[in-house]
Amino acid sequence: MKVVFIGAGPGAADLLTLRGAAAIAAADVVVWAASLVHPDVLGHARPGARIVDSAALTLEQTLDLYREAAERDLVVARIHSGDPALWGALGEQLDACRELGLPTEVIPGVSSFTAAAAAVQRELTVPEVAQSVVLTRLEGGKTPMPERESVRAFAAHGATMAVFLSAARSGQLADELLAGGYAPDTPVVVAYRVTWPEELIVRCTVGTLAAAVKEHKLWKHTLFLVGPALGEAGGTRSHLYHPGHFHGFRRADPAARAALRASRD
Repeated sequence: MKVVFIGAGPGAADLLTLRGAAAIAAADVVVWAASLVHPDVLGHARPGARIVDSAALTLEQTLDLYREAAERDLVVARIHSGDPALWGALGEQLDACRELGLPTEVIPGVSSFTAAAAAVQRELTVPEVAQSVVLTRLEGGKTPMPERESVRAFAAHGATMAVFLSAARSGQLADELLAGGYAPDTPVVVAYRVTWPEELIVRCTVGTLAAAVKEHKLWKHTLFLVGPALGEAGGTRSHLYHPGHFHGFRRADPAARAALRASRD
């Protein structure tokens, strides 16, 4: 008996990990959220497995399934959208499983923010442009944010930002990004249901973000990638593959090493 928490990825069933697919195939009970997870993922479930849609369930009702698993020696596959570590209410479920004496396992999944970056074929960490990625959401929603965390405060760093759960208040989001320090022409990628058949990718700027969201009538299943790394500026060459850089598997070319050092001065 155990509960396996599985990241289903951003949508496309073939972005589920091999380990996640195997865990679903081995489960007696598969719990998934039809509102967030693509139904093709259920194709990995074995014939006869009990399929439960958690979209309308409370935590307490979900825990009843886990309690049944403990009593009947069942394996439960709990499928989360994206990666379970991000906005998945994972902690409270793990705590409950420990109280029930149920072993647990967590299998990571591809997050929608990396799928969105792949869709526009952009690196989020460009040398000397952006080397940090902030994952956050707009404050003021259903779940309170810590006082020290705000879009405005994070925007002051000018790094790449992935903003979840905020499309319904796109005007407020744009205002906070601008107030934090992003220029109006800072590139933005708006990604709706990335990797789903109905995927929509819209490129805009912080200044036109609210208008773009309104035009396409987006209010959920949408995330934003924000920052200069999303633009056309290429930044500088990575030192990792530079002939003047050395590491445990490669020696540096002396002339290239000297040139690289000179470029830092």
